[in-house]
Parts: sequence; structure tokens; C-alpha cells
Amino acid sequence: MHLIAISINHRTADVALREKVAFKEDTIRSANVDLFETKAILENVILSTCNRTEVYVVADQIHTGRYYVQRFLARNSGLEVEDIKAISEVKVGDEAVNHLLRVTSGLDSIVLGETQILGQMRNAFFIAQEEDTTGTIFNHLFKQAITFAKKAHNETDIADNAVSVSYAAVELGKKIFGKIDNKKAIIIGAGEMSELSLLNLKGSGVNDITIVNRTVSKAETLANNHGVSYASIDSLPALLTDADMVISSTSSSDYIITNEMMQSIAPQRKNDSLVLIDIALPRDVEPNINAITDVFNYDVDDLKGLVDANLRERQLAADAIAAQIPQEIDAHNEWVNMLGVVPVIRALREKAMNIQSETMDSIDRKLPHLSERERKVISKHTKSIINQMLKDPIKQAKELGNEKKSNEKLELFQNIFDIEAEDALPKKKERRQSSKQDLRTQILSFE
Repeated sequence: MHLIAISINHRTADVALREKVAFKEDTIRSANVDLFETKAILENVILSTCNRTEVYVVADQIHTGRYYVQRFLARNSGLEVEDIKAISEVKVGDEAVNHLLRVTSGLDSIVLGETQILGQMRNAFFIAQEEDTTGTIFNHLFKQAITFAKKAHNETDIADNAVSVSYAAVELGKKIFGKIDNKKAIIIGAGEMSELSLLNLKGSGVNDITIVNRTVSKAETLANNHGVSYASIDSLPALLTDADMVISSTSSSDYIITNEMMQSIAPQRKNDSLVLIDIALPRDVEPNINAITDVFNYDVDDLKGLVDANLRERQLAADAIAAQIPQEIDAHNEWVNMLGVVPVIRALREKAMNIQSETMDSIDRKLPHLSERERKVISKHTKSIINQMLKDPIKQAKELGNEKKSNEKLELFQNIFDIEAEDALPKKKERRQSSKQDLRTQILSFE
């Protein structure tokens, strides 16, 4: 039994290749089933997002398991197996567990510490579980990974500090105003940075947003996509008289907001303060505009300092989380090792208790006149003898589970006591559905 993780991510492949290997939402269930029916695959979970496609499997052999997963990805994407190999990271055993824990807790994301991947990993696991492609190993391991990531986010501030310029711009507005959900915002520009700023504003509860752009059709498209207002660049002076916050990110070579413009509208201003956040290069807001009363201007350099400081804070939190991963790996390995021990201990106890039961039957035949109380005393004492005799062998069996070549040593242990333990891991066709809802409830309760 071997744990394998195969990852195609933002480090190994560009966006065009990642798009090819990604699984569409309506095919992920059938893809899990398809992979599960493949030779050598005992359990599997598929994660597919815009930044990564990951396949986790329990396989009976490393080489065949890895090959069949890569062949599966090639068939799904239309690429050759060699192409998949070239853009894949392959992790086995402890490295695979380490990778799963890092990905789930956001340590492997483009934006360090982002929390969205936790929900995506949880959903990927739920889908695989619902399709019955997980079993004993993954039902335990993915619960452990999700629990670990949730705990890491709760106990550190890794996700609390803005590390993108557009996000930092909105966070700066929060620092200045305290609350911004009741503020009027203007976004100048209709490109990618403007859209990110718009999403961050809406995510912070700001609904009164107007997009201003020289090409009105672009402003209209962006505004309609997100349910906000739009206007032409000529409307900007009038809009500024009633605004609280402006985020500007155009590609203009000229200043969009000038000292002259602000001087002319200052007497008409209805609100106390106007915060201008200029994330454009070259700048959209004329320098020294701060000289105007109650107008505060921040540019990319101001935000960069905030982002850099926040990134350092995130890295410190990430280091603290990463330091906990080795003990999580040890805990997983200890649990896996005990899988082989538990059936052995159970078989030993069953044999011992059968002997005790047969002995009591013999006593009943030879001493038929024993009272019920006398029989209970004898039964209790014979069970006590058995438990004392089993104490050291059971302890030894548990220790054997954590030793090298544990399978061979446990087999010898069974031969010594003439017992036969059942397989701890059910076969593919022996999976039971009964425990799924309980496990799903447990994982959802971590939120």
C-alpha cells in the first residue's frame, strides 16, 4: 500500500497547460470513478482548481500507480504521457502527506496562506467519498488534513494580512475609515486590477461603486458583470464631489485627477474626507494633492510597504504552520501502522476469550452444582488471568507496528500464537456507505 500525490500547479505548468489538464465541474465525479476502476488504484481523490490539478491515490505499487495516474491525466487532457510527466510533481509516502498538508493549509498557494483552497480540498474529498473512491486511509488522512488546516488558520493570522496591491488598497481604506460598507467608492479604469479592486470592495460590503473609464463600453461591461454603476471619464469631477474613496489603475500617461480638478470641486465636496488610492504606473493622481484639505493621496509605494510588511507576517505564520507538519506526518504513520496491529490484537483476544469460554463450559460439566455466584466468581477470575497474560503480548504487538519490517514481525507474532488476523483494509468492493455521513458531519463541524 503506497500513498502517491501527483500535482500539476502554477510552478510546474503555465496557465494554458493547466487549463488542458483541469477537470470540468460536471466531469469530476465520473473522473473519480474512472480512475478508481483503474488497475493498482485502491483509493483516489481528485482536486482541480484554476491554479492546480492534483491526484491523490493509494496504490498497491508505486511505479504502476504513478504510471496509471499519469496515463489517466494524459487521456483526460489530450496530452501525451511524457508531456504529463514533464509538468508533474510526484510525491510518495511521507512527502505526499507533507504535500497534502501544505496545499490544504495554503502554504503552497500563489497567495501564501489563502483560505479558499481549504474549501476546495474539502469539496474534492466529499465528491470522492460520495462516489465511493475513498476508503480507510483517505477517510482518515483527508479528515486529518482538513482539521490541521482549519486549526492553522484559526491559531495564526496568516490569512489576515493583505498581500496583493488591490486588496491592500481596500484594506487601507478600512484602516482610514474604520468601516467602509457605507462609503461611496469610485474605481477609475476597467482592467484586471480594477476588477480585483471592485471584488475586494464588494467583499468588504461596499455596494455604492461607480466605474469610470475613457472607453465607456468597457466600464459598462465590467459594471454589468458585477452589478454596479458606470460613467464616462467626463463625469469624474461631479462624482468626486460626493465620493469617499477612489481607487485608480489606468494605463494613462497623463494625470487623471489633478490639483486643478480637486481645487475646483473642493467647495462642492459633501463628505468630510476623500481618500485617493493610486495603484497605477505611471501615476493617475498628481503628486502633492495632499495639500488640499481633507484629501489624502496614497500611491503604489505607500501600498508596497504595507504589502511587504504583511507578506513578512504571513511568512512568519507559514513557518509556524510548517513546523507542525512533521508531527502530523508522524501521527498519520502511527495510525497507519496500528491498522495492521489492531486485527492481530483482536484475533489474540478472541482466541483467549474462546479458551476462557470453553474452560467455563468444562467447569459447568464437571461441577454442575455450582451456585450462580460461585460461577460468576470463577468466570471473573479466569478472565482476569487472561487479561494479565495478554497485557505484555499486546504491548509487544503495538510496538512491533512501529518497527521496520512490521508486517513480517506481526506475521511471526501470529504464528507464535497460532492466530490469523483479518485484513484491516477492506477491498474495493467491500466499502460500506454507512460511515460516510458521520464523517462528512465531523468535517463540516470544523468550520
